[in-house]
Amino acid sequence: MARILVVTLDTLAERMAGPAIRAWEIASALAPEHSVQLLTFGSCDRPGEGFTTAHTTVGEFRAQVEASDVVVVQGFVVATFPWLQSAEQVLVIDLYDPFHLESLEVERYKPAPERHAALATALRELGAQTRRGDLFLCASEKQRDLWLGQLAASGRVNPDTYDADPSLRSLITVVPFGTSPTPPERTAPAIKGVVPGIGPDDKVVLWGGGVYNWFDPVTVVRAIDAVRERVPQVRLYFLGMKHPNPDVPEMAMATRTRELADSLGLTGTHVFFNEDWVPYARRADYLLDADVGVSAHFDHIETAFSFRTRILDYLWADLPIVCTEGDTFGDLVAAEGLGVAVAPEDVDGMAAALERLLTDDTARDEARANVARVAERYTWPVALAPLLDFARAPRRAADAARIAAGSEVDFASLPLLTRLRLDATAAWRQLRSGGPRAVIDKVRWRLARRRG
Repeated sequence: MARILVVTLDTLAERMAGPAIRAWEIASALAPEHSVQLLTFGSCDRPGEGFTTAHTTVGEFRAQVEASDVVVVQGFVVATFPWLQSAEQVLVIDLYDPFHLESLEVERYKPAPERHAALATALRELGAQTRRGDLFLCASEKQRDLWLGQLAASGRVNPDTYDADPSLRSLITVVPFGTSPTPPERTAPAIKGVVPGIGPDDKVVLWGGGVYNWFDPVTVVRAIDAVRERVPQVRLYFLGMKHPNPDVPEMAMATRTRELADSLGLTGTHVFFNEDWVPYARRADYLLDADVGVSAHFDHIETAFSFRTRILDYLWADLPIVCTEGDTFGDLVAAEGLGVAVAPEDVDGMAAALERLLTDDTARDEARANVARVAERYTWPVALAPLLDFARAPRRAADAARIAAGSEVDFASLPLLTRLRLDATAAWRQLRSGGPRAVIDKVRWRLARRRG
């Protein structure tokens, strides 16, 4: 049994956003076999189930780390505490959220100096994480390619880690977001016949998460405007406009979406905004009141590597899905027949997909059956299996000793014969790839560099 510390920056309460949910589920899955404490630097109002929860401070954190065997961290933590670089504990870094790419969109409407500073902060954190982590988690194979590049640039893809495991799965493994293995159960109606303007027989399209700048709810609202002419009982419901973490302000896209719905005369008739955030334990009631789950995003770098965690709730509730193509879930929806994936910002395509799944019973039933089949792959016990296996026999990374010593290869100190052999190998590669001219250019560049 290991003493495991799971660390998040997010609020632990009845209403939780994605990072807190993930940390909570990690702690829950580890608790049956280990002594687990879930810490947050935010507010903590929810007791754990089989594990303890607590708010921590900068002053308390080091003692809590030193009292553990394994520390699982997410977000901006490692760079804040430089002493983690030399800590003896096994450090698991959760990279499911590529926050440096997210920063590009979150800060998009701020002055340029603030944007560059925000990215620099994110890169500083990633540098600290990739230098120190013993095991890295990511959410998809596509993300894993991204993070392998980051690790290679940080020197973590090296002879030590390669010889220990040429696949590098022991260094970075895929642990996607998950869903409960228990099917959702309705405790009370939540949308149909409850929200003013939405009747018991209306057809509800659910936007199941927050409205952030990298999403494209505008295309969905415009599609609903088109669909209502042919399906008058269509209703679009945004599940949560206000983030549960008070430090996260409403984003420009949320304001833009409200303004569009107002201008089209849809607010309160065909488009509805839940101004609060649904309690985590009650989300099943909302999902089970929906007919289709929807998600849309733009074609940019953040979406390419993202993992839309709230789409997993659609899988959990057997909801047919309409989403934008181009990311992990868009590819999954198209490949497995979970609904329809449409091109970015394609209002007509979005409208046609929604209309089909709302009116064609056969198409909707086929999508539901496929969703139920695929959902089994994403239950938390399956998703977290690599982490659970690691926790049973935690170990430092293969290159931990060399990293702790801060050792780097100093070519000038190598024996002359070794340097000549390396130069000869480099010259042969230049000759094969670029011919004699490339070798001459390389020699000139080397001589110029030595002259200063």
